[in-house]
Amino acid sequence: MNKNIEWWRGAAFYQIYPRSFLDTNNDGTGDLPGITQKLEYIASLGIEGIWISPFYKSPMKDYGYDVSDYRDVDPMFGTIEDFDELLAKSHDLGMKVIIDLVLSHTSNQHPWFDEKPEYYVWADAKADGSPPNNWVSVFGGSAWEWCAHRGKYYLHNFLREQPDLNFHNPDVQEEALAACRFWLDRGVDGFRLDVINFLFHDEMLRNNPPRDPSLGVATQFEGDDPYSQQSHIYDKSRPEMLPFLERLRGVMDEYPDKMTLGEISCDNVFERTAEYTAAGRLNTAYNTDLMAGVHKDLSSSLIINPIEAALRQGGWPSWAFSNHDVVRAASRWLPDGDGFSHDPEFSKMLIGLLGCLYGTAFYYQGEELGLPEARLKFEELHDPWGIHLWPEWQGRDGCRTPIPWVDNMPDNGWLPVPDSHKALSVEKESLSENSTLNFTKKFLNWRKDQTCLKLGDIRFLETPNDKILHIVREYEGESRNCIFNFSAVPAIYQGRTFKPYGFYVSGFSDDD
Repeated sequence: MNKNIEWWRGAAFYQIYPRSFLDTNNDGTGDLPGITQKLEYIASLGIEGIWISPFYKSPMKDYGYDVSDYRDVDPMFGTIEDFDELLAKSHDLGMKVIIDLVLSHTSNQHPWFDEKPEYYVWADAKADGSPPNNWVSVFGGSAWEWCAHRGKYYLHNFLREQPDLNFHNPDVQEEALAACRFWLDRGVDGFRLDVINFLFHDEMLRNNPPRDPSLGVATQFEGDDPYSQQSHIYDKSRPEMLPFLERLRGVMDEYPDKMTLGEISCDNVFERTAEYTAAGRLNTAYNTDLMAGVHKDLSSSLIINPIEAALRQGGWPSWAFSNHDVVRAASRWLPDGDGFSHDPEFSKMLIGLLGCLYGTAFYYQGEELGLPEARLKFEELHDPWGIHLWPEWQGRDGCRTPIPWVDNMPDNGWLPVPDSHKALSVEKESLSENSTLNFTKKFLNWRKDQTCLKLGDIRFLETPNDKILHIVREYEGESRNCIFNFSAVPAIYQGRTFKPYGFYVSGFSDDD
């Protein structure tokens, strides 16, 4: 591959949710030494980069996304020296490491909340004592929390324990950039920027208008959701964001070969992505278009529409089918599934499909095993969003259960390991030639050397129905045909017979 091409373009990343990866001290929570111990395993998958979810100091109200110190490791995960060891070993194995940076908000236990209240968004109550406007939290209820000792409301787009930082304050911007430099100086290869379009709010605190119901839901919950009833034009995605992204890019450019990946969530996501990834801003961004919903049939239009929308807007996209916030795709898209079902052939197809799309691919831990969504009882839940929405939805814990490394995986973790996962342990799948794990290793290691799949242009050919997807990738005179059968029954296309969930990629096939 051309050495002048940025390393992250077309790379295959592996997302690690640390508390559910590997527990090395038997306290029920995964840790940084656990990641280090399994780096050879990750490298064996054909992975080129790792994204690690937050491991900073935190009271864990939102399991690390409520940061109380941007420059240290929470003791439950280990020490800063443990992170340095992890980083060095990853680099020795040829893998880059990006880390989650949560700049939109902190924990209310961050020292700033008491010592530097001007770092946060405060507003007076209305004359009747109610919140200053109609903004609502993603997790339910008002986005404003009353603080009695200050006699004001503070803004929280998520939990009330996650007060929003005021990025209109230049000092807050400086603190954010200093946090970036701290980790860049330690050698990280970039950042995944959590809910990056939430950093700025409308300083006039204007009410959000009603949202067009035809747009569907605005969160992962598909029920009657107040957040989906507003058009969020004043509480996020503000134009003031663009100059800050340029400042951030200036910091990143001080360090060679680094990347920024933005998470963007809004109704006009491809327009925002084009803005945020324009020259001099973020390198790439992803959204929930291929992760949204609980029960959706996998179809060619479901794949084609967001990719073509991204191509129209320009920039380099990134894609994921699963992560720590959504129902696992192995269950979510399975035809006639119940939201918790599993089919190894379907899981293999998803591994291949993601690797054939135009952009950078992000695989979530457990996808290489074909893990289905875990079904949990109410008393087993930890996710505050799931507890709030039960029984309509169990929240995000179903995709966060510990990785089953061995057949007799102990059930002493922070979340239970369901029987459906124990049957798909790394130990068991390593011994099965036809397992999802061994398929993943075969496919992604092959893909590493396929410049056409990593950097090539993409075209979609017309097929007889929405259950057949035909992708053509082209690069410098080379082309690859990638054909997928999304149906639970065999299909014939262009003289080739596809088994249920079968696929063909020229140069590689699931039968090779």
